[in-house]
Amino acid sequence: MSKVLATVNGIQITENEVEEILASLGPKGQTYNSPEGRQAILSQLIASKLLLLDARANLYETEPAFKAELARVRENLLISYATDKAVSGVTVTDAEVKEYYEIHKGRFMNDETVNASHILVDSEEKANELLARIKNGEISFEQAAMENSNCPSGQNGGDLGDFGRGQMVPEFDSAVFAMEVGEISDAPVKTQFGYHLIQLNSKRPAENIPLSEIAEGIKEGLLSEKRRKAYESKINQLKILYPVDIIS
Repeated sequence: MSKVLATVNGIQITENEVEEILASLGPKGQTYNSPEGRQAILSQLIASKLLLLDARANLYETEPAFKAELARVRENLLISYATDKAVSGVTVTDAEVKEYYEIHKGRFMNDETVNASHILVDSEEKANELLARIKNGEISFEQAAMENSNCPSGQNGGDLGDFGRGQMVPEFDSAVFAMEVGEISDAPVKTQFGYHLIQLNSKRPAENIPLSEIAEGIKEGLLSEKRRKAYESKINQLKILYPVDIIS
């Protein structure tokens, strides 16, 4: 049995009621999931019980305004319930998800990405000097980056990690995606930041996203579309039973 936290004129307020309020708040409930937050919820529940007792004592239920509001709430609740009933039988099978995926595979693609390193310096002369030393084998690209690059990536040998098209400034982007794996740029690439020497470490072509990664999203989309069609079908059937006249 749930722990009783308070009573209001004999009406019990239990820990379960506080838990139900927390659950109804969804992610926001975590804000109140503390002793202070729970106390705030309990205070609100106490206030609600007090207002309920006062409303009953003053016979608010018999007032025409309340009865009209109750009728509106009841009607809206009934419409919502009828809507749920109209689409309750709609389901989407794994086979339907797979079929949709196969037909629309072109929509589910990971963009082409590259993995590159670079050396950033202030002058073209410095960049060309470093490029010559790297080409001659006097120094490795990584060592040159660590000793000379103005970019924080220099600490990691110039490694920029993986990135897709459009994530770098246009001049850099155009150069790196035109390179072959293992290639070092033939000349410095000028951008607003300075002069770059680029080394392309690897390239991953655009490829299909595995069905396992997007099946739930496809299923939700198909379910939503099926429910929409079921709802429209139900409304069209009802229009036959109950003629609708639109008065302009």
